[in-house]
Amino acid sequence: MLIYGVNPVMEALRAGAVTKIFVSAKREDIPHILSLARERGVPVDRVAPSFFEALPKGHQSVAAKVREKSFMGTGEMLEAAAKVGEPPLLVALDGVEDPRNLGAIMRSALALGAHGIIIGKHRQSGLTPEAFKASAGAAWSLPVSREANIKYALDMLKENGLVVAGTAAGVGVAPWEADLRVPLVLVLGGEGAGLRRVVTERCDYLLSVPVRGVESLNVSVSAGIFLSEVLRQRSSKKK
Repeated sequence: MLIYGVNPVMEALRAGAVTKIFVSAKREDIPHILSLARERGVPVDRVAPSFFEALPKGHQSVAAKVREKSFMGTGEMLEAAAKVGEPPLLVALDGVEDPRNLGAIMRSALALGAHGIIIGKHRQSGLTPEAFKASAGAAWSLPVSREANIKYALDMLKENGLVVAGTAAGVGVAPWEADLRVPLVLVLGGEGAGLRRVVTERCDYLLSVPVRGVESLNVSVSAGIFLSEVLRQRSSKKK
């Protein structure tokens, strides 16, 4: 896979995921990338500007070939949470199709203490170059599970003691009115359509952000709000 942009390439380099870097022959102002590439033994190809014409805007005349990110089993995420002595906090996505939303959600999940994110194989954005770019490096550090069927993954998590909290616009309780200190999986629906009925039926309850002046919030914005409240409640408990 080819990723692009100065910051995404730098973050991938730091994660040890880059196998080759492509830089425009005219670009000389990225010594931090070139220095780290030499340090890591990553080859750098100077290419003609036309190399980048096929890439989306925002490539900044820098691209990198990266290894595929390894997926983690959902059960392994629970084990990782247990090792650090924390109640599991997972994020499951049901039909989030915009890779920019996926990347932004991953960034919030990593920053706010989630132990991993679960994505589906169908009706769902994968780990595309756009998702890596939007995650600003978080995609390399956050564990990701890819499940063939989200509803069955939720069933397994419920069997392992997790509470399944779905999210919906205008329906359900505000996040600060629910106890989010418990072992939890937060389920976010797709843009526009929201959660599917078969997924909603597996939720123990629904959460909703009270809003004024608009009908709903972008799914990645909502994710940040919900996860911030989880962190607040769990931090208060520790104190």
